Parts: sequence; structure tokens; C-alpha cells
Amino acid sequence: MAKRWSLSFSILALIFLTAPAWADEATIKKVVQSHFSGHQVDSLKKIPNLGLYEVVVGEEVFYTDEKANYFFFGHIVDTKTRSSMTNERIQEIKAARRVPLESLPLQSAIKVVKGNGKREVAVFTDPNCPYCKKLEKELLNITDVTIYTLLYPVLNGSMELSKKIWCSENQIQAWDDFMLKGVAPTGKDCETPLEVLLNSGRENKVSGTPTLIFADGTIVGGLIPADAIEEKLKSAASAGKAGAKK
Repeated sequence: MAKRWSLSFSILALIFLTAPAWADEATIKKVVQSHFSGHQVDSLKKIPNLGLYEVVVGEEVFYTDEKANYFFFGHIVDTKTRSSMTNERIQEIKAARRVPLESLPLQSAIKVVKGNGKREVAVFTDPNCPYCKKLEKELLNITDVTIYTLLYPVLNGSMELSKKIWCSENQIQAWDDFMLKGVAPTGKDCETPLEVLLNSGRENKVSGTPTLIFADGTIVGGLIPADAIEEKLKSAASAGKAGAKK
């Protein structure tokens, strides 16, 4: 997985903050938000019997006390079931989140139509991301799909590389040559939609590459194999047919 802008640490950490005592969730949320100017606090709610408040920022979950004096990063584990309550909550958030495919700047994508092209998937991807290159190999095995490649240059050196790919005479070939064969693009300077794509990724909380978004709005972060992509495409197509019948 490419570098993620994650709030989580690998171990439990405490960050001391100074704040007065607050009595209601809305006010505590406002105080917490003041410490994360670059991220939106999506929700804050009290966890019964623990004296803690769950804070959700994107797909990240952490905790604070009733005075917002401390942030707790780590997993809460139920000793009876030995399951991570934090991980379960993260999975719930991921399953519930949707990004409508039509809301993305698809006009600024490198568009590839394979077979009948009826199924659709958009991929936020970085040319320097090793997992993105592996994903391209998996996508070779998928047909009857339209793939929207959204250049998302977040790694060092990726912006210039993305510009050259976009400005190539044949964008599809330049992308395939680099991602599958390691052939450097030779495109000259031109206007690019890269800032638009970066803004779209940030607005939709794309925290790493690759990130796949399917026609039903479901999101998959990270590398997945061809058979898993196929299942997601089938599921999204079924959801679309069901919605059309209503």
C-alpha cells in the first residue's frame, strides 16, 4: 500500500491536550475538530460504560476522554470475545461509505473500454505506487469493463511523472508501458487535470493508492486480486439492476 495519511499509530499512544471540561458531545466534537484542521471529524459519540468518546475521521477511529484532554489511538478489545471493537467499527464505517461514480471527475480520467464496457470502475492510482502496478496486472484479466484511471500523484516524484503520462500522445499506451513494462513516458508539458483529481481524492477521503470505486459507490482501498475485482463488479451491476427496477 502506498503511503497513507493515517491518524493511527502502531501502538497505543496518548497525546496530551489542554482544554476545559465540556458536558455535551457537540461541544467536545468542536474542540476535537480544532486539533485536526486538515481533516473533518465525521462523528463523535459516547461509548457506554467506558467513559470514552469515539471519534471518527474518515475511516479512522480513535478515542478521547470526557474533557477532551487526551486522544487515545489504538484498539479497544473485548476480553470476553477477544475481538477488537475498534476494528469492527472501522469495518462498519467502510461498508457504509459510498462515493457515487458519477460524482468523480471521470472526464479527467484515462479511460479504457474492454469488451462491451458495460461494467465500470474508477481507480485512484499513483504511478510510483508498487501496489498500483500490481493492480494493473490484475486488471489485465478483467473484461467487459470500463476502467477510469484517475491519476493521484501523492508520492515523491509522482507529479512530474503523471504530467508526462497525461501529456503523452497516447495516454493509454504511456500508462500501460510505464506500469506494466517500466518504460518511462516522454510526454511534453501541457495543461493537466491533476489538481482537480487531487482535490477529488481529498474530498472523497482517498487516503492511499490504489483505491477502487465501483458503480454502486462501494470503495475498496488497496490491492485486490482479479477474482475479487470480478465479484465487486458483479455485485455493483446487480445493485444497479435492482435499483433500476424500483
